[in-house]
Amino acid sequence: VQLQAFGGGLVQPGGSLTLSCTASGSIKRINAMGWYRQAPGKQREVVADINGSGSTNYIDSVKGRFTITRDNTKNTVYLQMNSLKPEDTAVYYCVAVEGTNDYWGQGTLVTVSS
Repeated sequence: VQLQAFGGGLVQPGGSLTLSCTASGSIKRINAMGWYRQAPGKQREVVADINGSGSTNYIDSVKGRFTITRDNTKNTVYLQMNSLKPEDTAVYYCVAVEGTNDYWGQGTLVTVSS
């Protein structure tokens, strides 16, 4: 299973970006999908996740600003990010869980700066 993420870039504070990540390959059944991020000098942290039924979880710092969705027909997960702040600057990684296996995307850089 391979994951490829798109959508990172440079955005001003208060702006919006949408990340997408598509899983491909020998996929049986993806359970949960999610997004992590790693800022410079910090540990990787989970941002949001969504299970096969559509239930979601968010880290407190993004609640009300970020929305995670998925399209099971396309094996794709999205992260809509609004009201972006400089502290959201990080490399964002998507992850897909299939059974006992985790698959990671290559990461996409989001920079929030004026």
